[in-house]
Amino acid sequence: MNEPGVIKKLEEDVVNRIAAGEIVQRPANALKELIENSLDAQSTNIIITVKAGGLKYLQIQDNGTGIRSDNLDIVCERFTTSKLREYEDLQAITTYGFRGEALASISHIAHLTILTKTANDKCAYKASYENGKLKGPIKACAGNNGTQITVEDLFYNVIARKRALRSPSEEYTHIMEVVGGYAIHNSHVGFTLKKFGENTDIKTPMKSSVVENVRIIHGNSIARELLEIKLKDDTLTLSLHGYITNVNYSHKKGTMLLFINHRLVDSQSIRKAVDSVYATYLPKNAHSFVYLSIELDPKNLDVNVHPTKHEVQFLYEEQIIDRIKTVIESKLLSCNSSRVMYTQARLPGASMVEEIVKKTTDGAKVYAKDLVRVDSDAQKIDKFFRTVEKPVTVDEANIITDEIPAEIEMEEVPDIVLEKPIDNLENSIILEPNESENIKDRIKPAMVDSNISYIDPKESFKTRTFQYERVETKLTSVKQLRLDVENNCNMNLREILANLIFIACIDNHRSLIQHSTKLYLCDTTRITEELFYETILYDFQNLGLIKLSDPLPLQELFMLGLSSQESQWDPELGDMQDMAKQMTQLLVSKRAMLYEYFSLQINECGELLALPLLLDGHTPFMGALPTFLVQLVTEVNWSSEKECFDTFSRQTAIFYSQPNPDNNEEVLKSEMWKQEHIIFPAIRRNFLPPTSFIGNGAILQIANLCDLYKVFERC
Repeated sequence: MNEPGVIKKLEEDVVNRIAAGEIVQRPANALKELIENSLDAQSTNIIITVKAGGLKYLQIQDNGTGIRSDNLDIVCERFTTSKLREYEDLQAITTYGFRGEALASISHIAHLTILTKTANDKCAYKASYENGKLKGPIKACAGNNGTQITVEDLFYNVIARKRALRSPSEEYTHIMEVVGGYAIHNSHVGFTLKKFGENTDIKTPMKSSVVENVRIIHGNSIARELLEIKLKDDTLTLSLHGYITNVNYSHKKGTMLLFINHRLVDSQSIRKAVDSVYATYLPKNAHSFVYLSIELDPKNLDVNVHPTKHEVQFLYEEQIIDRIKTVIESKLLSCNSSRVMYTQARLPGASMVEEIVKKTTDGAKVYAKDLVRVDSDAQKIDKFFRTVEKPVTVDEANIITDEIPAEIEMEEVPDIVLEKPIDNLENSIILEPNESENIKDRIKPAMVDSNISYIDPKESFKTRTFQYERVETKLTSVKQLRLDVENNCNMNLREILANLIFIACIDNHRSLIQHSTKLYLCDTTRITEELFYETILYDFQNLGLIKLSDPLPLQELFMLGLSSQESQWDPELGDMQDMAKQMTQLLVSKRAMLYEYFSLQINECGELLALPLLLDGHTPFMGALPTFLVQLVTEVNWSSEKECFDTFSRQTAIFYSQPNPDNNEEVLKSEMWKQEHIIFPAIRRNFLPPTSFIGNGAILQIANLCDLYKVFERC
């Protein structure tokens, strides 16, 4: 007869490792616990860095209250917490954490390091843990307010669990789902998620909104279809706020973000109820996007169902679910407009660009669907509008003559006084070419090339040739700024802009261009600002001059600029006249540097003599000159060389990119002519578009010829 086994108490290390397996099932579970701790610490910015799906490296950094240095010795022991004292406290729990097991569990299956600093501490403290205990002494070190927790080699001592997990990319997907959910619900907190040493995948700003974060994380196709729902039921002590997609949106894989008392949970009963409502409106096997934030009386809610806290149980479940179904169905019924078919504003990506370029440059067979008209002699969209012709100016009348004067004088302008309209500044510009340069040759590049050819996307400002001897800067700061521009260049966008076909101007700020079979909407002002910023950096010490026919007194200009902001003037700054005088003195003290590096010429008397010439044929809107000068004083960092060049170039680019706001027909014609014949040819030749243009709406794809063919085939 077999003897029964002897019952023995398990070793504490074995118990802790078993318990850790319940709480931390995968890297996303560990991150969820750490995010909740950061939110409990009143953090407003959370940065998460991941390597190998969180298995090799997982770090979370926040700016919360931090951990007391005298608590670091027990913070990773089981059932140690600052959020719960008595069991009865669970009936009114308002924090995410309460069990005191998360850090302990992680320390038993990974290498854990905590770097923390409270507002009252003079320095930060760093501690490492293994199996819930300190590995060594706590060390004082430098650090910011808040806590940084680093988890390395997750499941290094639980081999079976580690092998059961799938690929790092799939684990990273789960991490993105967790971060995305908490970022949407906690829209007032900034979240950043990135892979170690790579680009950022999720970045939401602080003090954002739910809809804006949905747009950032899930895309505009969902955000534009959202409907807001609200519900308050005093009988059930129920409060509901959320966003659901209308019937225009459907997807094979639906998304439900459910927060109960601000805790991310999963409820199969609520999920099925919502799906049953949408089943009436959506095609078979299609699902919606739903975000619900439910608040219940803590006394009616049991959060202690599972160590992961991913499941909850609550009273009056059937009644609550019925009320949720009713409010969703009512919202969908009230949205009784017909379905809308959108032309998706897709961001330019890598799709088909390389294939099209290869076909058009290697002589391979080109199919009919990929053929587009690129001959500039063919009909243009301008045929259907009033003809836009460049008005002939005094400058051009002189340029086309055989003898080119050394300096083109225009009629003189009276001295500026405060009572005079600022538009008088427009008439004070003349062009002064470089002495070794011919004006005819300088104007030619601005004209439109009728033969549009493929331009290598790698071409940059560095490869340009000049007819006069250039000064090559030796300043490391400028070279670093140029390198930053090149490293930040998006080659897919560069490919599009280097081979663009200009279609039309919509207004002073927007234009239509074509590349291959795709039509794009461009924010001309934003693109032009970046173009001028790069021009200043790459033509550093080599900019031409826009010489003023009469010197303009800086102090008068500063008074104009400050007066335009008189409603926002802080009396503590003192007298406005004194401020204008101080601003003038600052620029006069920097005049040698400004003239040598940026061709901004100022004399000893505090008069403005010349502005930089950034692009042949382009002059800035002089009505914005006073504001520009004020910005140079207030927004440029004059104490740091690199920051000074960067901020000066940025403010100058903003000034030069502003179109003339006058709605006069002749002014509009001139602005549109300048866009087509000066700005966009320069963009084709030299512009290096930054990666940020992919996400900020500067360039949007609004149509694709291939997709239009498919639409017409159905008609």
